[in-house]
Amino acid sequence: MSQQNEVLVTMTGIQKYFPGVHALNNVRFDLHAGEVHALVGENGAGKSTLMKVLTGIYQMDGGSIEIMGKPVEIRSAKDAQDLGISIVHQELNLLKDLTVAENIYIGRENMNGILLDKKAQNKRAQDFLDQLNLNIKATQNVGKLTVAKQQMVEIAKALSHENTRILILDEPTAPLSDVEIEELFRFIRDMRSRGVGIIYISHRMGELKQISDRITVMRDGQYVDTVDTAATPIGEIIRMMVGRVIYEDPKTESQVAPEAPVVLEGKNLRSRDVKDVSFQLRKGEILGLAGLVGAGRTELSRLVSGADKREGGEIYINGQLADIQTPYDAVELGIGYLSEDRRRYGLCLGLSVANNIALTKLDSFIQGMAVNDRKIKSTAREYKEKVDIRTPSVDTLVRSLSGGNQQKVVISKWLVRNCDVLIFDEPTRGIDVGAKNEIYKLMHALVDEGKSIIMISSEMPELLRMADRILVMCEGEKTGELGIEEATQEKIMALAAPQV
Repeated sequence: MSQQNEVLVTMTGIQKYFPGVHALNNVRFDLHAGEVHALVGENGAGKSTLMKVLTGIYQMDGGSIEIMGKPVEIRSAKDAQDLGISIVHQELNLLKDLTVAENIYIGRENMNGILLDKKAQNKRAQDFLDQLNLNIKATQNVGKLTVAKQQMVEIAKALSHENTRILILDEPTAPLSDVEIEELFRFIRDMRSRGVGIIYISHRMGELKQISDRITVMRDGQYVDTVDTAATPIGEIIRMMVGRVIYEDPKTESQVAPEAPVVLEGKNLRSRDVKDVSFQLRKGEILGLAGLVGAGRTELSRLVSGADKREGGEIYINGQLADIQTPYDAVELGIGYLSEDRRRYGLCLGLSVANNIALTKLDSFIQGMAVNDRKIKSTAREYKEKVDIRTPSVDTLVRSLSGGNQQKVVISKWLVRNCDVLIFDEPTRGIDVGAKNEIYKLMHALVDEGKSIIMISSEMPELLRMADRILVMCEGEKTGELGIEEATQEKIMALAAPQV
């Protein structure tokens, strides 16, 4: 058997139980040397649980695992590492104040007696980086690298264990720009050519065609099918994932009448990262903000919501000049900002669903000197039903929910406040296709009720599906505005790319 056809991993009949939950039910999966095998499914489908079994974080309750044809028991992360299995998590595990070499060999330093041989370690790391064809200096500080380079350092760290043949990448492109994604893909293809087997987990359907050879689909803790990527339409993969058809056709015309009143207007807005941007948002409209990473979309939204200092320009709410200096000012005027990093800025992970929903209007739940917990829970149960938050109870800690349901909690938080303008920054990042569709339906329901939405997204198909108009930015400036009737990916990119 050639190296490229060698079977590195065979998982058969995998079972995993948690209290009250059959998390993995007779799941199978295999990986060949020199291939990228994508593992996909909705949040809660069992992908992460299966990978935790393979990497020794969880022990299976049934089934068998073979590594390179030999039956194995993987009882710890060290067992997995000794078997040549490494994982790169979505959240990078690097020490930003240390050098590349120090990060790669942390815990395995080059020692000369009791002293660190820094010169030898730097050479060892540089030789290894060169071997991987990475244009990275071993002596560089990791914190000064781009996110894409940091991602590659993390992968190099995983591969630096001499016997690594099996590499698991969990949502590796989530924080990357299109240019950085292509750089990462070149590296992955190089690893594939060296015989490394790569398990690739992603919610971004468009990436699968670009980088994977095969795709295994899971749903509700069960194996659905394994298909050849080139021969299988993306729509069929999505159908297998969710058990139903999800249509993602672009919007062909605006749903907003030209005479609809302007509810939010920015005139010549300026900040450290925004240069003289003007825009209007109408009642019941979804205004898309497009641009490459660093274009200034988030900065514009933070300026409008009072999170960043406004250095010039004017903001009008329903035609009246608004003095927005702080987030509190914006909230009082009916503007809610849903950050792209919902876990860091949108939620208190250690609090319950109910307490998170109540946060934006906590004063209304206080009676005398006490918080009315019964009223909080009653309100939370109302929004649990209205927004379809899938949680056993409103007392459940929000950190235990899937990404899609966490996003619904954030939305509920601002609906309790009855905000008229909602700014969604990357609303479906890290969310599977089924949950994305639910978020889209919820956004449509909000504008049907008369709310207005600014939607920032790096996924152009998403903007073309949802927006009534698209404002395009580049390097802090507004470079164009497209009605949805005329907008195409090509036109958006032409406006978003820096003009040299």
